Amino acid sequence: MTPSFPGMNPYLENPALWSEVHSWLIFQLARYLNPSLVPKYRAAIEKRVYLDALLVGIPDVTVFPKTPETAPNVAVTATEVVTKPIRVTIPLTEEITERYLEIREVKTGRVVTVVEILSPKNKRGGEGREKYLQKRQKVLNSATHLVEIDLLRTGKFMPMAEAVPSDYRILVSRTNLRPEAELYPFNLRESIPQFLLPLQPPDPEPVVNLAEVLKQVYQEAALDLAIDYLQQTVPPLRERDFQWVQSLIS
Repeated sequence: MTPSFPGMNPYLENPALWSEVHSWLIFQLARYLNPSLVPKYRAAIEKRVYLDALLVGIPDVTVFPKTPETAPNVAVTATEVVTKPIRVTIPLTEEITERYLEIREVKTGRVVTVVEILSPKNKRGGEGREKYLQKRQKVLNSATHLVEIDLLRTGKFMPMAEAVPSDYRILVSRTNLRPEAELYPFNLRESIPQFLLPLQPPDPEPVVNLAEVLKQVYQEAALDLAIDYLQQTVPPLRERDFQWVQSLIS
């Protein structure tokens, strides 16, 4: 039985699913927004591509070759080495494609708003975070609005002066309010806040119901078939939250 979550479904955060969920969310959000944006604006799907570490090899223990017990001044032969290998993981790289939305003015092609949905690589150290922070700062230094959606409990939050604890968050940075921005923090047991998509004044701003978009993604991608709700989430929930999830099933 699929539990009825009031807000974010934490099982969708599983790294084995998130890439698929992220792509579906971007496409579904564009479909959701365009009817309220046309004919003056349109939501265009863009992407950035970079290489990032797939795995980082760190041996479980540090092993040194045995030192033979020899008399003083006795040479040690080069063949006296550890003969049993230690299994380690070496760093590999993979090509990462991250999609995001640009709200463009049709007549001029100008990018009015950028909509980002964060991925795990944006929230941990490495190339993914560095690339995203560079892009983020470029938008913040421009005359383009930024909407940043974080539906991942783990990892580092994006930089801001205030420390606001929450499981999830939506940030709306309007060009006319910077450096101040509008933050919508919410937790696992809370509903996903609705917010206004910033456009050029005096144009009316559409309300974004992200919960409805997530519901459509869940249904159309048949994600219920990929989830076992009797198992802990990945990353794991606090025990009291996991028990709460189980209470939603029964």
